[in-house]
Amino acid sequence: MSRPIVTLTLLEIQAKLGGDLVGDGSVSISAIAPLADAVAGQISFLSQRKYAPLLATTQATALILPMEAAGHFPRPHILTANPYLYFARVSQLLNPVVIPDPRIHPTAVISSTAKIGRNAVIHAGVVIGDDVCIGDDALIYPNVTIYHDCHIGDRVVLHAGVVIGADGFGNAKDGDAWIKIPQIGRVVMGDDVEVGANTCIDRGALEDTVIGNGVKIDDQIMIGHNCRIGDHTAIAACAGIAGSTIIGKRCLVGGAAMFSGHIEITDDVQISGGSAIIKNIKKPGQYTGVFPSLSHVDWLHVAANLRNLDSLSRKVQALEAQIQSLTQPKTGD
Repeated sequence: MSRPIVTLTLLEIQAKLGGDLVGDGSVSISAIAPLADAVAGQISFLSQRKYAPLLATTQATALILPMEAAGHFPRPHILTANPYLYFARVSQLLNPVVIPDPRIHPTAVISSTAKIGRNAVIHAGVVIGDDVCIGDDALIYPNVTIYHDCHIGDRVVLHAGVVIGADGFGNAKDGDAWIKIPQIGRVVMGDDVEVGANTCIDRGALEDTVIGNGVKIDDQIMIGHNCRIGDHTAIAACAGIAGSTIIGKRCLVGGAAMFSGHIEITDDVQISGGSAIIKNIKKPGQYTGVFPSLSHVDWLHVAANLRNLDSLSRKVQALEAQIQSLTQPKTGD
């Protein structure tokens, strides 16, 4: 199943995606590449000013440039308000998804009670459980497992090794033993969701785990039972989201961020990579809980001081109380 080579003229690209075409629109484009590596027949883009010096040396046949670059570059180019977004759309045109024939691989194991939407593609080794519902135009890569009763929306992409609907981590203590709590909820996933390789999304204990429309989830992420992820939120690799966490719409979660369970994050929040979120966030904005790396010797000094913070705090409080008593105006005789 080889990938087809797509060649478009710059004029054809502009006709499909818009933007202001400058220069010869008849030049042919068959690939997209970074400014430093591009060669003839390829198109490149500038989305950050720090890469502007590469415009003088790039060998790209054509470019995607910001509007403020108008009049500053002689080679054929397209001017657009968002070059990075334009690059993404050009890349989609030049690198269409390869549709296998047949669309459902013969080694896929699909329950007779599952419902598969129109034009869905299901690769080798996929297992789809009882009463699962897969939406139209879904793309499910090899060795994905979808447990019973889960609902997957339209145009969802699940990459290799994804597990949807495994049991959440629910146990009750009985002396020294643990008693399993049946996980009877589902995973309900909206439209246009993409889930990266080897990510696990657990089913709910009682209520459903819900992934909103347009959510983008990277590789090797854990989303616990009863979590709710709002529309168009993006979560980078290796994040861990404990059960019953609610993350709002349009949030950005950096790689390896960790969330305690039973907390709520409002809409339009950005979490820096590696942060530990242990309480509710009620106000939009960027939040960071990462201590910058230090040399080992410096970190040992910092750690030693951290051990003394509690006693130091008590001493400061005592000194403040003494200062306050000495500076208060005296009354009476």
